[in-house]
Amino acid sequence: MCQRQTGTLVTLNLFQGPISLEMLKQVQHDIVIGVWLLGICCYLVFIVFSDFMRIFLIGFMGCGKSTMGRTLALSLNMTFIDLDTFLEEKYFRTIPQIFAEEGEANFRLKERKVLEEVAAFDDVIVATGGGAPCFFDNVDLMNNSGLCFFLDVATSSLVSRLITAKTERPLIKGKSPEELHGFIEGMMEKRRPFYEKARYILKGTEIRAAQVIELIK
Repeated sequence: MCQRQTGTLVTLNLFQGPISLEMLKQVQHDIVIGVWLLGICCYLVFIVFSDFMRIFLIGFMGCGKSTMGRTLALSLNMTFIDLDTFLEEKYFRTIPQIFAEEGEANFRLKERKVLEEVAAFDDVIVATGGGAPCFFDNVDLMNNSGLCFFLDVATSSLVSRLITAKTERPLIKGKSPEELHGFIEGMMEKRRPFYEKARYILKGTEIRAAQVIELIK
């Protein structure tokens, strides 16, 4: 390393004697840690000083993503987007129709495309479908584009909500409370590793918008 001082070139010897393999490994380790810390700092600066915000809500059906999203949108003066509704309006078909006509693989590609689209919007709160976080690197996209929250609601609460829900959900149609409980447990076992990649995890039987607002302030 060189330092110019009053017109004289001064050479500074950082290492005395031969450079060992251990020294090289330590330097490599320090560089990796430095780059990681720099990335974290850049992300925090981006979040703090940006004039816009994006919030993504993920979790199993019935966890309250849409209800919370609308409440947050009103409280924070932001726009709420239900990703499934956005997709249906974009392609002029319902999700069951897309599944039936094109299969799940093509549906997931469309879902990824609209997620990328809304991830570029400013001041939005996005509630995804329950399966969206489990494909591609969708959770990474949400984490990198804004603040991603996993609403981890207890299974017993999900059962109570879904049994009494007015919205028809083909996946659980006709299931008894006991069957629904087993279905949710099985699906969550598969989905939880994806959900838990979210930057924030909120647990409970009832998760309120105030908890999200407290975390982002």
